[in-house]
Amino acid sequence: MAMSFEGEKVILVPYMEPHVPKYHQWMQDPALLQATGSEPLSIEDEYRMQLSWTQDPLKRTFIILDKDLVEGDFVHGQPHVEAMVGDVNIYLNDLDDPQMAEVEIMIAESKSRGKGFGKEAVKMMMAFAIQCTRIRVFRAKIGESNEASLHLFHKLGFKEVSYSEIFKEVTLELTVTMNKHEELLNMFHNVVVHRVSEN
Repeated sequence: MAMSFEGEKVILVPYMEPHVPKYHQWMQDPALLQATGSEPLSIEDEYRMQLSWTQDPLKRTFIILDKDLVEGDFVHGQPHVEAMVGDVNIYLNDLDDPQMAEVEIMIAESKSRGKGFGKEAVKMMMAFAIQCTRIRVFRAKIGESNEASLHLFHKLGFKEVSYSEIFKEVTLELTVTMNKHEELLNMFHNVVVHRVSEN
């Protein structure tokens, strides 16, 4: 079932085909490629990637919308490309530990940084993950030069657990204690969940 999540500042919508051209435009920026550890793709490859992400049961990818930039009323199921500012992902791809989820966040629009969008989006995704699965550890892998992301995850309570000299990458983790579980669930109660009704 497709869902969107409406918080105080941002709305998370599933990554849809109409989002691809703007996403592709973002990923032409060398600084964003470096920060996200990505390779530049052709627009055709980006469309294929979007399709594979939506079909992957171990991955949840949402586009972050700035609520203030949504034109007219927000309509669930509409892409609202005009309000796109970044994306947030959850991967459940550690086969050795199905209770571990990896989190990624990108605020691609420079004018949208420093407004708390990333923090709210990550917390919403973590709350969504513990609602749907029995996640006990969240992990983030961040390039050592990506100071904004490192600062964000430290602020969210993540602790550094390892460093890769080869990839110049820091791995941070957050264990979901009973208090953290309760905090995230309480936060999620203030999130408006939009669902596609199934007839």
